[in-house]
Amino acid sequence: MGEVYRQVVRNFGEGIVNEDGTIDRRRLGSIVFGDCEKRQLLNSLVHPGVRAEVRRRIAELESTHSAGIIIIDAALMVETGSYRNYNKLVVVYCKPALQLDRLLRRGGLTLQEAKARIDSQMPVEEKLKVADYRIDTSGTFSQTREQIEAVYRDLVLHEIEHRGAGHTE
Repeated sequence: MGEVYRQVVRNFGEGIVNEDGTIDRRRLGSIVFGDCEKRQLLNSLVHPGVRAEVRRRIAELESTHSAGIIIIDAALMVETGSYRNYNKLVVVYCKPALQLDRLLRRGGLTLQEAKARIDSQMPVEEKLKVADYRIDTSGTFSQTREQIEAVYRDLVLHEIEHRGAGHTE
């Protein structure tokens, strides 16, 4: 197990560890989503390691591929300011009621737990203010796919233009 894992278990207790040694995300979530200070502690333990791993993987990809698009999927990119490290920001969102419904169906959470998780996040309106692209997943799968394809086409064109101009962003 890695150092981040050990730090998380040390700070939040063995009670968050499953029998197989993995961290029970629901148990950990019940601790941190109801307590801002504990959530900040968790983020301070996890995020530096995540950022280092992202940088390592990007460097690895850049060393083996001369061109392309790298997509980083990270929930707290705007909150942490790390979105500034990248050329473009895509914010994916849906209507609040749908977000709550999806969270309840996906995670086996209580209504109170799901609301606490949503309330702990930066409002989507704030994230949209800094977005280069927006993808609203409130509609059908087909509608969402159309938005994704449009963003992808634009990103590919952006990459081709910058590569052609000699930029290495």
